Amino acid sequence: MAHYIIGVDYGTLSGRAIIVDAETGRELPKVCDFNYPHGVMKKELPSGKALPVDYALQDPQDYLLTLSNIVPEAMKENGVTPEEVIAIGIDFTACTVLPVDREGTPLCFTGKYRDDPMAYVQLWQHHGAQEEADAMTRLAEQRGEPFLARIGGKVSSESLLPRLYKIFKDDPELYRDMDEYLEAGDWLVEQLTGNRFRNSCDAACKSFWHDKDGFPPKDFFAALDPGFENVVADKLRAPILRIGEKAGEINENGARLTGLKPGTAVSAAIADGHASVAGTLKDVSEGQMVMIMGTSCAHFLVGTEDKIVPGCFSVAVDSVLPGYYGYECGQSGFGDHYAWFVDHCVPEEYSQMARAKGMNLHQYLTEKCASLFPGESGLLALDWWNGNRSVLNDSNLTGLMVGLNLTTKPEEVYRALIEATAYGTRKIIDTFEESGVPVKRIYATGGISQKNAVAMQIFADITKRPIQIAGSKNSGALGAAVLASLAAGPEKGGYARIEDATRVMANLTESEYLPNSENAAIYDELYRIYSELHDMFGRGGSIAMPELKRIQKQAIVQKAALNLSEQFEL
Repeated sequence: MAHYIIGVDYGTLSGRAIIVDAETGRELPKVCDFNYPHGVMKKELPSGKALPVDYALQDPQDYLLTLSNIVPEAMKENGVTPEEVIAIGIDFTACTVLPVDREGTPLCFTGKYRDDPMAYVQLWQHHGAQEEADAMTRLAEQRGEPFLARIGGKVSSESLLPRLYKIFKDDPELYRDMDEYLEAGDWLVEQLTGNRFRNSCDAACKSFWHDKDGFPPKDFFAALDPGFENVVADKLRAPILRIGEKAGEINENGARLTGLKPGTAVSAAIADGHASVAGTLKDVSEGQMVMIMGTSCAHFLVGTEDKIVPGCFSVAVDSVLPGYYGYECGQSGFGDHYAWFVDHCVPEEYSQMARAKGMNLHQYLTEKCASLFPGESGLLALDWWNGNRSVLNDSNLTGLMVGLNLTTKPEEVYRALIEATAYGTRKIIDTFEESGVPVKRIYATGGISQKNAVAMQIFADITKRPIQIAGSKNSGALGAAVLASLAAGPEKGGYARIEDATRVMANLTESEYLPNSENAAIYDELYRIYSELHDMFGRGGSIAMPELKRIQKQAIVQKAALNLSEQFEL
């Protein structure tokens, strides 16, 4: 009998399921998707109640509907029976969290809290707890808390504890009534198995947990507010389970949801980006970096030691692969950085020429900029159109381009923007290596890596490293399946070691971009200029960028006030 594993990937707007043959690593052809009916709620709840600015909520019922649609459909469409499925694994966007009662029921399902925004799922892009995040950063700096250096030097409003602190302050009755505050991936595992755990990936990367030190100490939380002192024991007490470990087996409720047989192994959940590492790396070793290249870019590095890297968002054991340290950095502007230019700055003449050749503008500009020699345009840009995530961790930074003149062409600007993102990746690599963490080889996954050969060659030339392209278009779901194979174990047709599982199940293409030494030499010169600008504008040499943002905000407020006064006059 065949042994299949289901990998389920929960994204921002939809979920998808793939099925993988555990023995051969072959992904079965039918991928099943389901869009969340409520999507992302940013303006109002289902009842119509208005939401504050910076909120991004979801309804957990959508996640159950997704699971009950895509898992049975994937089995049906691929001709797989429940008896042939040995395990299921889930990855989920993180930090995506919700309050639940003792039975695991989301509090937003109850009549009491159905109209309470804080009782719903707070999606990873929810920024409603920025004030609380800033307060935690200030206090951690004052106290010299070691956890702060492991998360890049700043507490993010996208992490769990600031959100829970805001509920404690602003919605105390909800805080008292919740049994625990869970990552959505962990909550789904509980729905399938009846067992409640926190996975080691999200606990470390989104909740400041450390495998040796645990969560931040009680006196840190007491210093925030005496009533918040016991938050870990009261609201975060579920045991930590390492990724790849078995969280339990499908119970009757899980069988009703998925159509899987009771007794099927379920692995601990994992964050979606982190899961891509297990879906990409075939031969696991220290110094391998996986880039997930989409609208933004995430960089996950495999290490064997626990070291502090400035601007690194997290470093934790068992966060990307069992038994290895995972380092996470990223660039907050990437594909959307290129899209900004295409959407707002390209003349109609180029659009007409692109249509005549049956291309979109990205393809047409890429074709034109491919003929440019490194340095030929005379342009150099900083990749901060959406702020800087790593290594400066400063959302107040903005874009910059140097060298523009009256002869500058659109393809020259487009190539400079691609080069800027490659310089940003090299800055991350240099910071790793300066901190004693080697980067030996790079792998890439995501749409840009599979669609834009020119960009990938530029990345190879600027980083001066070969870049191999992942084979799966669903590397997160594949990684979840790889880790689920460990939960099944060899006795059920799975694997005992992550190295054995990835060797068979991870998916790489033969496509590899090798650095061109002549191009790399020119880019070395350009990178020195990039680094000079990077430090001048990003490390305090110039206050131009934050001052411009301050003046902009002030002008917007003044304009709004003027418009309001004119309306009253009318």
